[in-house]
Amino acid sequence: MLPMRAYSIVLFSLLSVATSAIAADITGKPKVIDGDTIELGGQRVRLHGIDAPEAKQICHTGKKNRPFPCGQFATRTLSDLVRGKTVTCKGDERDRYGRLIAVCYIDRVDINEQMVSRGWALAYRRYSQDYVRAEQSAQHMKDG
Repeated sequence: MLPMRAYSIVLFSLLSVATSAIAADITGKPKVIDGDTIELGGQRVRLHGIDAPEAKQICHTGKKNRPFPCGQFATRTLSDLVRGKTVTCKGDERDRYGRLIAVCYIDRVDINEQMVSRGWALAYRRYSQDYVRAEQSAQHMKDG
């Protein structure tokens, strides 16, 4: 039989794990930072498995290699997608900047996937294969 102190340590450990898992799922009205980062309840959230241009990033496209503000387009697309909606983000890891890495939803719609399928983010293959098909579909449809 374990002493009471051992039971207390085990119980505390279990509660800590349960609390951190619960705390990682957050819901609220988001503020968009850029095409793959939002702020929700005062916490920055990096959208898992995707990579979008930074808000001020300029891209070049077409045969004439013309510049366009792709970062603004990506940020605006995410803003339009979540405007006025309640977002739920589910994740349990943090990146080196302390942001929660999460898949975010409006009801059952995966926001991360929407950004890729609309062509304003890429599947971030280094960390996930979750959105490769959405990226291929966007490329085929020439979206974004």
